[in-house]
Amino acid sequence: MTTATNTAIQQSMSLVKMHYENFPVASFLLPRKLREPVSLIYAFARQADDFADEGNLAPEERLALLDGFRQQLDLIRSGAQPDVPLFQALQDTINKHQLPLEPFYDLLSAFSQDVTKTRYGHFGELTSYCRRSANPVGRLLLHLYGAATPRNIALSDAICTSLQLINFLQDIEIDYRKNRIYLPLDELYKFNIHDQQIANGNAQGTWGMFMEFQINRTRRLLQAGAPLGLVLPGRIGLEMRMIIAGGERILKKLHKSRGNVFKQRPTLNAWDWVYMFYRAITKK
Repeated sequence: MTTATNTAIQQSMSLVKMHYENFPVASFLLPRKLREPVSLIYAFARQADDFADEGNLAPEERLALLDGFRQQLDLIRSGAQPDVPLFQALQDTINKHQLPLEPFYDLLSAFSQDVTKTRYGHFGELTSYCRRSANPVGRLLLHLYGAATPRNIALSDAICTSLQLINFLQDIEIDYRKNRIYLPLDELYKFNIHDQQIANGNAQGTWGMFMEFQINRTRRLLQAGAPLGLVLPGRIGLEMRMIIAGGERILKKLHKSRGNVFKQRPTLNAWDWVYMFYRAITKK
């Protein structure tokens, strides 16, 4: 392994520590041998997501950066060596663990869509986006763990979609500043909610009822995938139970505030992490 590749791995692991996440990523709960490959997968997704979201780049510049990542994947698929250290390290991980490439391409498809699509007409459109923006990560992790059975994939998809929806709910105000609404428009209009109410940070009227509808549906989806935390063995299962517990805590905070994310975005504090760990180790 080259010096540049080793550096890319270290940078990937540092990137995990730098970014706040509601859910553990490559944490101490995982076996040490898995933290490096999980960090590389996270770094790929994080950097590609930043191409779509961060800075003041023009849309065509963002798409060009994402296409550059796609070209690196094409090199891996063809058996050639990528010329970017991150992808050289990723190639080693993909080959060693026999990871499928399709989930990586799906992630890039979703992030490219972020550049060009800012509204979602109905829940089906939103879940189609989640299928490419969130589910691929769970599928890659299952392949990494050697547990990618059809049933486990279905459970993982439910968890990942629900976690993505949770992020959408807690980030409504943040996303709107980027001119994005990750909420089904038909359901917003059913509750007589329009863009201007979000722009004004107004949680009055039917907002609480609308958010409770979103919260309950997302909770059911998270609970549908929750058995995966008991299926996966050892420390892998422990981390999965922590992830599920984290989603539950955010949903509880959203419910308590009646979805008023304009007043305070729900985040996890130290007590939440203690509670999540307790739930995870007791399998409750």
